[in-house]
Amino acid sequence: MKINLEILNASFLSSKKEIEDLNTKKLVSTMILRRRLTRASKLVIELMSKVDIDKQRIIYGTSFGELLSTSNIINAILKDDILSPTDFQNSVYNTAVSYASILSKNTNEILTVSSGEETSLKVLKVGAIKALDKDELLLVCCETLNINNIEEVNNCIDFLETAVALKVKVTKENPTMSFKNMNNDSYPKAIEHILHLAKNFKKNEKNIIEVEI
Repeated sequence: MKINLEILNASFLSSKKEIEDLNTKKLVSTMILRRRLTRASKLVIELMSKVDIDKQRIIYGTSFGELLSTSNIINAILKDDILSPTDFQNSVYNTAVSYASILSKNTNEILTVSSGEETSLKVLKVGAIKALDKDELLLVCCETLNINNIEEVNNCIDFLETAVALKVKVTKENPTMSFKNMNNDSYPKAIEHILHLAKNFKKNEKNIIEVEI
């Protein structure tokens, strides 16, 4: 089965360490909520402000999840320290998109996908199926890997923070994009498919990808 998705808008953020110049203070006016946000939450909120969404359903993908919160918990256990309630709350995989939905008062369906290196491809497939009801959807993938001692285990990627968002809908028009010549070796492989589409998105043109289910 093949489903064509039209990409209505796209945006991505990336940095070799930590993405700077975020508008978090402006986008999240409540200080208490702002202080609780994870890095991934800030990136997702930033992207949502750039792709013109209005409470659409969201498919969110991450392979490693909230790595910093998880590593903080593990370090606390190793040192026999008190666990941070905030880290515990923020350690689940849907933390970022949950904060974003609370902020935007979005009560629509939100689905989180984690499938290792195939995460963004699975997000596209799930999004394509969900889009068959002719609603617009938001597809988001995010990896925030900049934690202490990451260099001891990372020897394959350069960009430790990357987040991508696509606003999509189903279409019967022919594809104008493909995954040929996809080259995102410096980024987490888990987001390469959606990142490729965002990088090649052209405003004021038809951006259509064929998704094989």
